[in-house]
Amino acid sequence: MGKLLAIDGMNIVRRVYEANAETDLVIKAEVALRHSLASFRKLLSMHQPTHVLAAFDFGGPTWRHALYPAYREHRDAMPQALKDGLPDFYAQLAGWGLQAVSVPEVEADDVIATAVLRWLGEGRGEAIVASTDKDLHVLIDAGAMIWDHFRSEWHDEKWVEEKFGVPPAQLAELLALTGDAADGVPGVSKVGVKTAARLLQNYGSIDRIMSGAGILKDAMGERLRKDSAQLEMSRKLVTLKTDVRLGVTWNVLAFDSGQMP
Repeated sequence: MGKLLAIDGMNIVRRVYEANAETDLVIKAEVALRHSLASFRKLLSMHQPTHVLAAFDFGGPTWRHALYPAYREHRDAMPQALKDGLPDFYAQLAGWGLQAVSVPEVEADDVIATAVLRWLGEGRGEAIVASTDKDLHVLIDAGAMIWDHFRSEWHDEKWVEEKFGVPPAQLAELLALTGDAADGVPGVSKVGVKTAARLLQNYGSIDRIMSGAGILKDAMGERLRKDSAQLEMSRKLVTLKTDVRLGVTWNVLAFDSGQMP
């Protein structure tokens, strides 16, 4: 049986970059990419995959922007020095036999979700996702394992339930209810993680919550009714796209550790 390691590349690069206190932005980018390369090496050494998907955002507008123009409008653009250094970073990965995969108009999360679900659906073996992105934790429900590289810990169903109050199968609906300020996902006003978890525990799904909202006479019922349209939009925005045309085959993603310098 095989083992797929799906690496959320920009999740690693951006977190390493932001953790660096260097004030010279060119040096900061160079150091971040060097350390990110070391992170990739460590992931490959630790998990010993047979196949590797190194997924990166393509950049520019995505299908989510087309659906909701305010999506990520307040998020800072990638620093130019970091952007300029990515081609060489990709070339170094290629020297290890890894192909950086990015697809226009979709995010790396969608690329990862498509590949992981396809891999698991074909019964090819284990699937590990290296990311701290909460959206990708829904893949645990399909049998994927999530590895937090920065904390060196596994995130499983129990971890999700302790963190969010719901199992992975309900995580996307919880994120739709709470929204995400960083991504510009609106959610329902004044609904945080605990409230969203309680609603899902009581009703089971957003559809059932909204069916019951019509008879709720309290402030919660009023907010749910008032924000019903943006809740539906939020649900679409947080749902991972799982039918991306990846442009690579499993043979292309096959990894031979002997190629690494």
